[in-house]
Amino acid sequence: MRRLGLLILGGAMVASLAACRGFVPAKPELPLWANHPGEALSLRMKRQITAKSRVVDEPYERATPAIDPWHRRVFIGSSDHGLYALRAIDGSTLWRFETAGAVASEPLYDPVEDVVYFGSNDGALYKVRGADGKMLWRFYSAGEISRVPVLDGGILYLTNANDTLIAIDAATGKHRWHQAHPSTGGMEVAGHAGATVYRDKIYTAFSDGRVMAFRKSDGAPMWDARLTDVVEQTRAELSYWDVDTTPVVAVVDGEPLVFAASYEGGVFALGADSGMQRWHNDGATGVTELIVWEGPSRQAPKDRKAVIHQRVIASSGLTGVWSLSTKDGAEQWRRSLPAGGVTRAVPWQGALLFGTTRYGMFLVQPLDGGVLDGVHSGGAFAGAPATYGMQSFILSSAGTLWAFEIQPPRRAAASPSGG
Repeated sequence: MRRLGLLILGGAMVASLAACRGFVPAKPELPLWANHPGEALSLRMKRQITAKSRVVDEPYERATPAIDPWHRRVFIGSSDHGLYALRAIDGSTLWRFETAGAVASEPLYDPVEDVVYFGSNDGALYKVRGADGKMLWRFYSAGEISRVPVLDGGILYLTNANDTLIAIDAATGKHRWHQAHPSTGGMEVAGHAGATVYRDKIYTAFSDGRVMAFRKSDGAPMWDARLTDVVEQTRAELSYWDVDTTPVVAVVDGEPLVFAASYEGGVFALGADSGMQRWHNDGATGVTELIVWEGPSRQAPKDRKAVIHQRVIASSGLTGVWSLSTKDGAEQWRRSLPAGGVTRAVPWQGALLFGTTRYGMFLVQPLDGGVLDGVHSGGAFAGAPATYGMQSFILSSAGTLWAFEIQPPRRAAASPSGG
């Protein structure tokens, strides 16, 4: 393992939860480790997960781990058709659940029931017991499931690669309602959007360039926004209409907004209640993952309200990693990739962590994109990392689970301004 210098972008960190030190407050303008970059990440464990003899799908592992800090477990899917439960301290296998297809989705762990929900490329969503992996029910959706489901009020909301949004009863696995969207019949980018719940609505997106809101209770459409209508007014007809990003909701200046990205059209902000466009950045193309990062400013004077920073962080294999203003979509910073793809960025201890398919893992400063640390593993990372406290886990495309720990200095240096 060798350290990277300046041009490094994504990240994945991990370590045993048994040694978890808990959360250390960080100042977004000056993360605790900013004064000694290159020394923040420490490899704690590596463990080969995927059985190479059984891999029959694409040569990428796209699954994101789910962390159970209460029982010190990590759940991770694999292209060898299995969901694994591993001890966080050493990566040893607790149990493995076999499916009929690659498991590329992020599991959803519910600590209330101690159960795991996860999808498979065999088209099914599974509910298994966290303690021993015993299947409690299986729901067949008729399409690959590669996004994490959402659990809200005892109902699971999931999407699949056939442009279908489904609501099922979490206790029984029984169908409640579904919305099937017609296929475009044209070229599509691999992957599909997930679902997001906010108040009384559920939001998702489809391969024909649409973002839609549905009523949670019965799936009735509330609004429909076709992002490509905006783009086609100024440029030739698009080849790839897909909106494969899971919509993200954040409140900006008192108004809830939905953020989504069309593969060729760029990043959009829509009113969460109406679907009306608020802004559009057409430069950020090729985006497949979005998050909204929020972080507090340094302590404000007593006569002023604390400042909360907000940024849309967009990951693109074509144009790199973008930071956009949530208010107007203006570019705050961008980091280009020499080649290859980049995972979803994950907030971690005041910084952003992500992986790349060619150049390892990177830890960057959210407000200016400056590189804090990086690890060139010699491998590829197509699935996003998972973090908890000081710990992070990521699965390489070689099927190896990496566990990292972040190690800020014991005493943070004062900022240049003394803030």
